[in-house]
Amino acid sequence: MIYFLKGQVEAVRKDAIIINVNNVGYEVLSSHPDDFSLGQEVKVFTHEVISEDDHYLVGFLSELEKEAFYSLIQVKGIGPKTALNALSATNADDLFKAIQANNTAYLKKLPGIGPKAAAQIILDLKGKLIESDAKGNPTQYDEVRQALKQMGFKVKEVDDALSSINEPGASNQEILRLALRALSKKKD
Repeated sequence: MIYFLKGQVEAVRKDAIIINVNNVGYEVLSSHPDDFSLGQEVKVFTHEVISEDDHYLVGFLSELEKEAFYSLIQVKGIGPKTALNALSATNADDLFKAIQANNTAYLKKLPGIGPKAAAQIILDLKGKLIESDAKGNPTQYDEVRQALKQMGFKVKEVDDALSSINEPGASNQEILRLALRALSKKKD
């Protein structure tokens, strides 16, 4: 298993980088290839994916991001490419906060993650990633979603507003206030 590669970035592509390590070019898929620049000396933490149909390297700038990837691929129904696509739209800290807060709206906005996958991520990973000290209840985002729908907001507007809130320890009132603020900005 290749834990990391250390070398110079030779090319940056749409979804990958090429790293020159002692005159050997490694193609490494990345969730954020734009974080790299040509000629940059980098240490990239890698995960090697070997399956019946594929063999490739996935790379990350930090061990925390690699841990987020590992966590996602442990979830039933989420493979390496889905996990990589999901991480392309967020960072490890925000992902972990969303899981801790049971924020399915935030998870559903990630590419390749639908309602079932978002619920499965929370079910499989909540409490396993970071120590839980959240004071809110596990259904708080659902309760706020219902309250906003009863106030007459459309489901899409509500989900968009809630997907921008990532506060694991917030009370229902705080989340409601933040969601109303986000909804009022959309009206402007």
